[in-house]
Amino acid sequence: MNEGRLSKGQRRREQVMALLKRQGKMTVQEMVERFGCSEATARRDLELLERTAPLIRTIGGAMYDGMGGGGGVRDLPFSEKTGLSLAEKERIALKASSLIREGDVVGLSGGTTNFLIAKLLKARHGVTVVTNAVNIAMELAGSEIQVVVTGGIMRHNSFELCGPLGEGMIGQLHIGKMFIGVDGISSAGGISTYSEQEAQTAKAMIGRSQAAYAVFDHTKAERTSLFTIAALAELRGFITDERLAPSLAEAAAGTGIEVHIASAPEE
Repeated sequence: MNEGRLSKGQRRREQVMALLKRQGKMTVQEMVERFGCSEATARRDLELLERTAPLIRTIGGAMYDGMGGGGGVRDLPFSEKTGLSLAEKERIALKASSLIREGDVVGLSGGTTNFLIAKLLKARHGVTVVTNAVNIAMELAGSEIQVVVTGGIMRHNSFELCGPLGEGMIGQLHIGKMFIGVDGISSAGGISTYSEQEAQTAKAMIGRSQAAYAVFDHTKAERTSLFTIAALAELRGFITDERLAPSLAEAAAGTGIEVHIASAPEE
């Protein structure tokens, strides 16, 4: 309805969603061939649809997100995530910052908890932060923290820079303690996220770090998101707000993972 009032781009994006619902996934090249548009236009269409429609951006295309409540974690914009479990995330950030010492080279992936860690680091001295998140870099601007920003293309939902350009730069770096924000963590699935691009960048940062810590509140525990970042064995520690469920606690103990619990203060 009102099809006559839709712009050419709007009609094309509606057709893209209709095809995604039918076939489950689509590549940028398929869009170029089917709709006669440029690669830049196809990527821009997917970027626009990602903000409002049930799709998941992948490297080279997109997938339809028709899973509903099947255990996955929805890729919410940063602004919507900010208010979720805020008190718990603040405690987790405080616990994480207590592990950071003067002289450390600290890696921060994107995410609301890592953003809170960055806020706490602003008053510190002698620390270098490596991040792929534009909002974290801007939060640290003007402080005495040395900030190294990886390159790449920014995802608007998370402000994270992703892609081969950033991964190439990460490969030249040496990170001490790496704090990884996750969308899901489980004994079988390891740590996972909703974005394939963010998963690839996080893998690269973990690979260049001496000790990687997963930071997550209790709502992420025993959940598996779409794309795996790393197996639990690749981590040094967990920083969370509640005691782990038995299966996850057993997996952590079996792989020698340090578990840091940022408990709520007693009334």
